[in-house]
Amino acid sequence: MATALVENATNGRKEIVRPVANFSPSLWGEQFINFAFDTELADKYDKEIEGFKNEVRSMITAPGKDMVETMNLIETLERLGISYHFADEIEELLERFFNLNTNYEDEAYDLYTVALHFRLFRQHGHRISCAVFDKFIDENGKFKETIKSDARGLLSLYEASYLRVHEEDILEEALAFTTDNLNSIAPHLSSPLRKQVAHSLIQCIHFGNPRIEAHNFISIYQEDESKNEMLLRFAKLDYNSLQMLHKKELYEVSRWWKDLDLVSKLPYARDRVVECFFWAMGVYHEPQYSVARIMLTKTIAMTSIIDDTYDAYGVVEELEVFTEAIQKWNISEIDRLPEYIKPFYSALLNLYEQFDEELSKEGRSYAVYYAKEALKELVRTYYVEAKWFIEGYLPPFSEYMSNALITCTYVYHTTTSLLGVKSVTKEEFEWLSKKPKMLVSSLIVCRLIDDIATYEVEKERGQVATGIESYMKENGVTKEVAVDKFFEMATNAWKDINEECFRPSSSPREILMRILNLERIIDVTYKGNEDGYTQPQKVLMPHIIALFIDPIEV
Repeated sequence: MATALVENATNGRKEIVRPVANFSPSLWGEQFINFAFDTELADKYDKEIEGFKNEVRSMITAPGKDMVETMNLIETLERLGISYHFADEIEELLERFFNLNTNYEDEAYDLYTVALHFRLFRQHGHRISCAVFDKFIDENGKFKETIKSDARGLLSLYEASYLRVHEEDILEEALAFTTDNLNSIAPHLSSPLRKQVAHSLIQCIHFGNPRIEAHNFISIYQEDESKNEMLLRFAKLDYNSLQMLHKKELYEVSRWWKDLDLVSKLPYARDRVVECFFWAMGVYHEPQYSVARIMLTKTIAMTSIIDDTYDAYGVVEELEVFTEAIQKWNISEIDRLPEYIKPFYSALLNLYEQFDEELSKEGRSYAVYYAKEALKELVRTYYVEAKWFIEGYLPPFSEYMSNALITCTYVYHTTTSLLGVKSVTKEEFEWLSKKPKMLVSSLIVCRLIDDIATYEVEKERGQVATGIESYMKENGVTKEVAVDKFFEMATNAWKDINEECFRPSSSPREILMRILNLERIIDVTYKGNEDGYTQPQKVLMPHIIALFIDPIEV
């Protein structure tokens, strides 16, 4: 339902009729504010982890180890979530292996190995050709019958197919072929392979959040008869050690949120600071990004309030003034604002002042400029969208998309994800501000997947100007056809993302990884066409419990 100004019949004065916000309250109460950091336990973990790191480093760099064995080790480290400790060594090895130009035609390389190497090389930006799969194709151009019963091989090929780019028909075929066959053989497999297949069919590795995937893989690896006990213990301790750090950050963010008290001042807005932290942790989970995670969480939480103000509360006249106030970015604008939004405006300017102070110490205050500019642009597009909504205007699809690619928030969030990353230079912010192809592709995925998940709820609220509605009207198609088309467009955008991650790239890998991880969070949060952010009970709650509440039993 739109917010509107209506004339009161008795006194002729205009009154505002606002929709009643019916967002569910936070699921977490004060749980994270009551967290006490156990320094003794953290030190104990760190000591043991250090020992493991030295042991694994010598395993990786041991002379005379063959490529297949080393690639299998790299895969295990990545899946267990501990590869970040050896990032440089792994990059160096993969570079060396890639330059060997291995002949995968050789019979020694089975389907599992070829697909695994293909995926690892592509994940790390090496453009390995999909022709390595030619030997598994029969004379009719179909995958050979003989590989249908090779469950490990099929699973490896299935995971590899998500790294495809445009014009790779063999990988399109691979995805359809493996999905079909894995679905039919899954019930007959023994565990842990059965569990792994069932999980992968819902969540492929490439689109998954690395921490959630690590948690899942640890439980699968535990059942593996050929497991390495040292690696398993290392992964569990490291998982718990990172969890303690994340809880500490969540404590800090939750205190900040409680002190602001915007929840009671703006009861129409979603109270989702824990979910915002989950989002930020998905962008980078490693210890060196601690400051960046906290900064990003705060900016996501603020965006969420702005979004709800435009979407579900403000009237056009108020939103116009608010939009102008954000563009002018000056505390003197506060007097013009509606009473309810004043505390928020003041808190927002204050937050950026803190960022400025912190980053000035490192000579990086230029980062704040780019973040503010991205927020100003976001707010301008929110205003356009709110006017469409309130006036009941349904724009043509191209007009809708050019505005909606900004309102999906990912230009702003990609920019703010770099605030606390010391290595990102002014030139790189400048590159990002020009909206390179990698960023635009990510906006397309974010926008379309979000639109599919939120369509029914927005329709119920009386929202006319939705992407699906616009596409249906313009093309004279049903909702089902529009949704299929949106998935197809998102899949094509993913291929562009995969393409943009190849080396040599004009774009810094540090930024590419942030964009890629932001996309992964979209896949997880809107899994099964659910809006996991607005309704976290089903989708995000189990992840948040696993990541930030329950440690893994060691």
